[in-house]
Amino acid sequence: MALAVSSDFDGGNIEVVAIDGAQADLRIRKDSRAGWSQWFYFRVDCEAGQPLTLTLKDVDQCSYPGGWDNYRARVSEDGQVWRQCDTRYENGDLIISYTPQTPAVWFAYFAPYGLNRHEELLHRAAGAGAKLDIIGHSTEGRPISRLRFGNGRKKVWFLGRQHSGETMASWWMEGAVAHLMKTSDPEVVELLSKATIYLVPLVNIDGAFHGNLRANAAGLDLNRQWHIPPENAPEVAAILKSMDDTGVDFMMDVHGDEAIPHVFMDGCDIDVKSTPAQKTGCQDYYAALLKASPAFQTVHGYPPNFGGDDAPTICARAVPRRYGCVGMTLEMPFKDSLDVSDPEQGWSPQASADLGAACLKALSVVI
Repeated sequence: MALAVSSDFDGGNIEVVAIDGAQADLRIRKDSRAGWSQWFYFRVDCEAGQPLTLTLKDVDQCSYPGGWDNYRARVSEDGQVWRQCDTRYENGDLIISYTPQTPAVWFAYFAPYGLNRHEELLHRAAGAGAKLDIIGHSTEGRPISRLRFGNGRKKVWFLGRQHSGETMASWWMEGAVAHLMKTSDPEVVELLSKATIYLVPLVNIDGAFHGNLRANAAGLDLNRQWHIPPENAPEVAAILKSMDDTGVDFMMDVHGDEAIPHVFMDGCDIDVKSTPAQKTGCQDYYAALLKASPAFQTVHGYPPNFGGDDAPTICARAVPRRYGCVGMTLEMPFKDSLDVSDPEQGWSPQASADLGAACLKALSVVI
């Protein structure tokens, strides 16, 4: 059977350059109305048992070329279980070698998380007692959904996938929501008596659908729009309006980092305008998370000047400045974590979900 490559599905991204037998030259498509690229997700129809060589051309021209060093692509033969496969970065190309045992196989930058699964998460949480609200709509009219757990005095916000290609944030949300649904767990009961927890699991829903790495449908990086959000960032405007209504005591923005093989935080404690209380709040939370998760560490991460002149427009800078809250960006790796290495799956959906639960456990300690 002739090799066929496709990506015309939710979150798909690839362009076919040439196919010759069991070899294909491919190219990662740029984001909608923007120049970013790194996310890929595509299906290959082929002959079972046929060794494949898939070359993603010119990936050294992608947004984060350092992300390809020691990186291994993810592969799935059922669309459910994702493993690392043989991958090498040579002469500006990413070369994937794999022999599938089925006539259809999927490849991705990280385990995908589609809109159907996102809807299932929302309704599963609502069925377990969470309050589900639509707080706004995206550039293309898709709903920006928010979950609310608890009725405590402290107002806590978690945001996921401002950068739509960072799908580990959605898997993190699954773990966080599953933890909050443990209504018979005394620790969870106590947390929800102290705090009202708001989660926006998928901020950049248009970008997720289109297979973008960072951009929303208008071509904007939403995580650079938090100071004064423009009209073509309705996703950010909707969240800020909702935050204005509730207030914010603690917030976390959940992301993935292409190059750094560690879980780490970039918090408002390093902001030149942070208060002593904000610095202490971040440090106390980091200490609690170090105890709750073997994946988290504080040695490796971004430099203090990360973001440069754009730093005040980043969510975890702008929101703490606006509300006086404790705020931080959580980063997870696309590569295998060097702290909790898994040679088969790398940093994975399960690792992300486990971290989501651990982040809630750490919150219970400090809230």
